[in-house]
Amino acid sequence: MPIVEVKGVDKVYHQGDTAVHALDNIHLSMDAGSFAAIAGPSGSGKTTLLNMIGGLDLPDHGDVIVDGRHFSEMNQSQLAQLRLNRIGFVFQAYNLIPVLSAVENVEYVMLLQGVEKAERRDRAMAMLDEVGLTEKYDNRPAELSGGQQQRVAVARAIVSNPAIVLADEPTANLDSKTGEGLLRIMAEMNERRNVTFIFSTHDKMVMDYAHRLVLLRDGMIDDDRSK
Repeated sequence: MPIVEVKGVDKVYHQGDTAVHALDNIHLSMDAGSFAAIAGPSGSGKTTLLNMIGGLDLPDHGDVIVDGRHFSEMNQSQLAQLRLNRIGFVFQAYNLIPVLSAVENVEYVMLLQGVEKAERRDRAMAMLDEVGLTEKYDNRPAELSGGQQQRVAVARAIVSNPAIVLADEPTANLDSKTGEGLLRIMAEMNERRNVTFIFSTHDKMVMDYAHRLVLLRDGMIDDDRSK
């Protein structure tokens, strides 16, 4: 069974009297363990589609199914619980909590999940080791480089054992060498842990790393190919 299904999804935003069709009858299916990129020019709908898959926004028509759960049948509280327990997020701007250390940022989702303190710390430290940041565990975000902050964000997304990780332009604020290092870490996690990764991106390097590439144009799927 696919881990993600998007069925006939439409999304229209209104800007004054103008209707902008961000997504137009999107049909998409992703298997567990996918390492996929959703790409396209600015305004093509890729971030909107990622937000739909993450339950951060809901379609005007159609349905999204993640891990067997139909978003159309869920209320906001149920969607929040699904995001907390089954979906990891990596954002372009890192979205770390400034007053928390690296290890506390990684622990944060587990804190919300009610995981015991000792287990939280053990899992967070193991995850920081996996992304090569053991020695930076006590540093706050302002004391870390952009690449290090994004690795903390990846560790935070993975540590709670989600079904999928959604990464919105994760390399956009990184130089090419740092971005490639981050992609290698995520590719290794995908292979070793079988975690599904779905990226929205305009970065050719991310597209090259992806095993599947979905190209959007004007809110519609222009191409969909596996590599």
